[in-house]
Amino acid sequence: MKHRGVTVWLTGLSGAGKTTLSQCLAHKLRLCGCKVEVLDGDAVRKTLTKGLGFSREDRVENVRRIAYVAHLLTRNGVIVLVSAISPYRVARDEARQLIGDFVEVYVNAPLKVCEQRDVKGLYKRARAGEIAHYTGVDDPYEPPLHPDVECRTHLECVEESAEKVLAKVRALGYLEGVHETVSCQEP
Repeated sequence: MKHRGVTVWLTGLSGAGKTTLSQCLAHKLRLCGCKVEVLDGDAVRKTLTKGLGFSREDRVENVRRIAYVAHLLTRNGVIVLVSAISPYRVARDEARQLIGDFVEVYVNAPLKVCEQRDVKGLYKRARAGEIAHYTGVDDPYEPPLHPDVECRTHLECVEESAEKVLAKVRALGYLEGVHETVSCQEP
């Protein structure tokens, strides 16, 4: 195997660019022959954590379940890209503790930018009182205090953010033997 298992945990507000960045990273890594799985928060909520709500307890449980799956994949040599808001530091810290091989990426964009990017209109609905406990509106988001990587997606293109993440993962020794990656853009 060319690489070691690791979980790259992308956290940030809805609309910050976590999914876009994880898709770019997955594309680059797969083109280099890496085994990659993406655990996207929206997809996970429809399957693995279906039935959980948005209370603090349910959000912590959501992260716990994602972390467990990421742990299993990571220990079996897979590069796991988790793209989930995961709003609470304590839950992310517990995920790091469980997984071990863990790189926290803060996908940082100002709330105003995230609201402008909101194609589903969820922020607007939350501000109108139609959605309760919406992260960033009436429920807190606790940004990482010391993320391994910070991507400012309102200032960087997805390529720049992806290269920052890959440089960190490579520096930590997870990509030994993997050739430099290619552009996120499809040929």
